[in-house]
Amino acid sequence: MAHVVVVGAGVVGLATAARLARDGHVVTVLDKERAVAAHQTGRNSGVMHSGLYYAPGSLKATMAVAGQRSMLAYARAHDVAAQVTGKLVVASRPDQVEGLHALAQRAQDNGVPAQLVDQATARQREPHVAGVAALWVESTGIVDYRGVCRALADDIRDAGGTVVLGARLVAARDVATGVEVLVEHEGHRRALRADALVACAGLQADRVAQACQIEPEARIVPFRGEYFELTPAKAALVRGLVYPVPDPRFPFLGVHLTRMVDGGVHVGPNAVLALSREGYTWHDVVVGDVADALGWPGLWRLAARNLVPGAREVVRSVDRTAFARSVAELLPGVRAEDLVPAPAGVRAQALRRDGRLVDDFLVQVSDHQVHVLNAPSPAATCALEIAAHLCERLPV
Repeated sequence: MAHVVVVGAGVVGLATAARLARDGHVVTVLDKERAVAAHQTGRNSGVMHSGLYYAPGSLKATMAVAGQRSMLAYARAHDVAAQVTGKLVVASRPDQVEGLHALAQRAQDNGVPAQLVDQATARQREPHVAGVAALWVESTGIVDYRGVCRALADDIRDAGGTVVLGARLVAARDVATGVEVLVEHEGHRRALRADALVACAGLQADRVAQACQIEPEARIVPFRGEYFELTPAKAALVRGLVYPVPDPRFPFLGVHLTRMVDGGVHVGPNAVLALSREGYTWHDVVVGDVADALGWPGLWRLAARNLVPGAREVVRSVDRTAFARSVAELLPGVRAEDLVPAPAGVRAQALRRDGRLVDDFLVQVSDHQVHVLNAPSPAATCALEIAAHLCERLPV
């Protein structure tokens, strides 16, 4: 039995803590926010991904395929809203059909149940969606990730662990027998002694690593994803999940339609550089965060390679009519007045100095610490698989 401190009460941190507690370890979860799932987990699209998009053999691919099943089973066992809806990936123009076929091959390589369908068959799935061809992905679904996090926190407490909210990690360091951790909670600082530390800090992952005397292999650059919700009249035209064929020049999936667990249909996200690590609007500006991003050479190198798609994303952010035009490529007739603003999310994208995006999950380990430095989508889907992976690497 070991005492393990877990930093971060998003779905990955809580899943890891729950696994450790179930295995008999004493667990203390720390999070600076006053609620679980306050950032990436609680502000994502709610999709359980199938493993369609990821490089064969990557952690993303193998964990997503297993994660869709384990997350669905966990949600159902804990009475959390979840549903397998399937997903239609639509080629809206003839020049996108080649990319659609490449996705179909990727699905086959990754063991994802999917089939190419013609326009008529696609219309049977989504009668109001426009496209020349489509890929039907059977295993994609939706889930209430905040509900999952509340259930995981209950599991931790039931197993004797502690979830401390409003607690900020100030510093930590490896010592001969474990880790010394300094925490600030309710205006007071106190020291903890643990056998090991696991950091799943999302948007603050690189900073937490540095506070723990770990030099991160990559830096976090925040990208805001802005969402709208369709008005009820337009939402009635969408049955499930509808995605475009992704642009291979850009690391995000493009604006898509998602029927959520509450019945509404969300549209988005776009992807623009956030002016704060937790900046959910253009008005959220933290000078230090902007300076960190602009001072990282990798951001400039990434921007130089993505000027055109990046500019397109900014236009969609400031011009709702432009955003509506992107939606109308999938769902004809959508106009700006059919879009109601919905809460935005911020993606913690790990970026290397040379401008390369860290495409797969990235974990960095010291003598007594494990740091998750990159866990973008589909991390929520495969949180239970990531937890098992982290526990295997934990030196206890």
